[in-house]
Amino acid sequence: MKKSKIVNQLQMIIPIIVGTAIYAFGLLFFIIPNQLMEGGVTGITVLLNYAFNIPPSLSTLMLNIPLFLVGLKILGGRQSIYTGLGIISLTFFLWLIEKWIDQGWITPFHTEHDYILASLYAGVTLGAGLGIVFRFGGTTGGSDIIARILNRKLGYSMGQVILALDIIIIGASLLYIPLEKILYTLVAVFITSKVIDFIQEGAYSAKACTIISDNAPDIADRLTQELERGVTLIPAIGAYSKQSKYIAYCVVSRQEIRRLNEITKSLDPRAFIIINDVNDVHGEGFKEE
Repeated sequence: MKKSKIVNQLQMIIPIIVGTAIYAFGLLFFIIPNQLMEGGVTGITVLLNYAFNIPPSLSTLMLNIPLFLVGLKILGGRQSIYTGLGIISLTFFLWLIEKWIDQGWITPFHTEHDYILASLYAGVTLGAGLGIVFRFGGTTGGSDIIARILNRKLGYSMGQVILALDIIIIGASLLYIPLEKILYTLVAVFITSKVIDFIQEGAYSAKACTIISDNAPDIADRLTQELERGVTLIPAIGAYSKQSKYIAYCVVSRQEIRRLNEITKSLDPRAFIIINDVNDVHGEGFKEE
């Protein structure tokens, strides 16, 4: 039992460490060499590097320590432990990669013309790193802590707080970098957000289908036989007709939607079909644990 608990903890901790390593690499390999920007507290560390040549590893630690202590007092709990892990891990990998760059073991990607390429790769690496960290319950500290505190104390949504901080910090960067670089930064931020969503929601996307029909049991049988998908029959009562009926519910892949429609309409042309996107599907026929 104890061994199983340790394994479960490692399954949470190791991805957070890997995610912060990827994030640190993207920051030092793509963002800073091309004078792009980042949002949140990381953006402040980038600004301090541009303005005073302060190493991002040092400023990241110095900015996050007081935020973490305040967050620990106000928020408490398990989340603060994973946040602390994220801060320490990010600081370590920033320091390590800085050393590798100084010693010539890594040559950052620097371009004079193709900034769109730098923006795209920056967005992918930063998004991949943050997506992994967030998916396993961690954070990299910074604006996330501020957002959680203001959400709990003042009721502001985390999205509103993070957006406001990003606007202020990226706006302030106009004092040090040209507008063109800010526009490329927005490309990187957009790609980052999409990659984070992709990783958090899961790489496998499917469709959940709700079928309302008087012939739902027959439809369920055909779907089970021909698509080899499990179907759940849910008892229901029509609000207008007051008649009892069944609702068929099943999850299929995108490629099977057309066949599901054909089967359903062949048995009941008037069937009401609702199709929703679902992500990260687990279970037989889909992704197994």
